Amino acid sequence: MSGRDRISELPECLLTQILSYLPTNQAVQTSVLSKRWENLYLSVPGLDLNCSVIPYDADELLLSFIDNLLEFSPESVLFKVKVQCRDTMIDGFRDRIGMMIDRGTQHLDVVSSTHCLEDDNFHYPIVDMMPMNLYTSKTLVYLKLSSSGLMDPGLVFMPCLRFMHLEEVKWRVHLEKLLSGCPVLEELTLHDEFMAMRVRSQSLKRFRVLPLRNGYVCSIVKCTLEIDAPGLEYMSLGEDQFDSIVVKNLTSLIMVNLDIKFVVGFWVLFNTWDVSKSNEIRDFINGITSVRHMIISVKTVQSLDHYSKTGMIPKFNNLSRLEAVFHSKLLQFLPAFLEFCPNLKHLILKVVHSEEMKEELELTDVPRCVSSTLECVEIQEKLQCEEGKMKATSYFLGNSAVLKKFILSPTAYDPRYVVESEIYDKVNKLKKRSTGCEIIIRAMEEEVVII
Repeated sequence: MSGRDRISELPECLLTQILSYLPTNQAVQTSVLSKRWENLYLSVPGLDLNCSVIPYDADELLLSFIDNLLEFSPESVLFKVKVQCRDTMIDGFRDRIGMMIDRGTQHLDVVSSTHCLEDDNFHYPIVDMMPMNLYTSKTLVYLKLSSSGLMDPGLVFMPCLRFMHLEEVKWRVHLEKLLSGCPVLEELTLHDEFMAMRVRSQSLKRFRVLPLRNGYVCSIVKCTLEIDAPGLEYMSLGEDQFDSIVVKNLTSLIMVNLDIKFVVGFWVLFNTWDVSKSNEIRDFINGITSVRHMIISVKTVQSLDHYSKTGMIPKFNNLSRLEAVFHSKLLQFLPAFLEFCPNLKHLILKVVHSEEMKEELELTDVPRCVSSTLECVEIQEKLQCEEGKMKATSYFLGNSAVLKKFILSPTAYDPRYVVESEIYDKVNKLKKRSTGCEIIIRAMEEEVVII
């Protein structure tokens, strides 16, 4: 009984389901196990194909394999299709993608080729265009395209599409038209350059714009972003290509993640004398004030500080959790910014470039949230200078009346310069306005708690 093949005794529907979790080339390899397994891979309800491992002279074999797969069970559905193309196009491959879509595919993930032709030192990209029946698929729920081309189909209607991720797509159709044909779209992720990015959707709940590759703007394209999505709950803007941002009807917003500075260009801030730009920033902030959880990067903090010199930052009355990255030179702006968060309960503060902190830094103003609502503060700050960290720590401990928990994270001190026991002793001696506050020092391997 020890040599009994129990796996092969499983029902065929279960075996094909197991094979669906493997890349297709590995699923094919199981055909040599026994007669039972010979054609099982042809009944798998999905395709996970990496064309980059296929020799350049094997295009016909690849297309023949896909044809056999589609013809073996013509009535079955390929629920999930994932294709990684190689760097050169394969003639006829687009037609096969279209055939898969016609078979009722619900999950489509395609990374297209990125081949370029060279002529007189110019590079001409050769684009893999998606088949036209993509735009009218009645079954697609999830769509992810990378480096693919999107033609203007005339009609767009994908009634079941809920998730769309588009990365470095070659556009010949307006984004606005594409979105207008997706009536139940809930999540949209964009990773591309646009002249105009208009996102108008009644169903959209999550919207993300990812940073361009290598973390910097690779062109001087200036993009106008317009968002009108009354059901939007989560928004993440992580790019500096936005020269203008307009938001409307973001009444359901719960969380925002901002890594923007409202202007295109390296190390450039907007002109505070530009009234139209100041009004635009004011309107943007007003449009997101209903948010409950906000994450802001160091450059967004810098831009808000810059804006505050000429305009009043609106209050975030619903904000209960804030995660912010402050350059040490901008810590003086922290109390002023917290003044616009009157009901804040949880603050995660990361301080960068602490070695540049000015010795004369004094945090004296006490905003309402610090004195009456702040319950948890976590400081993530790696310092070589003990004095700077104690200022921030003593500020919150000494002024927060209802603080329940104060956390110094593993990055809060550099063990090369500061001994843990010294941190423990100094924090323990600090004055605490909230007598019930629990102080937690998170070392690399253990957690020290001071009650």
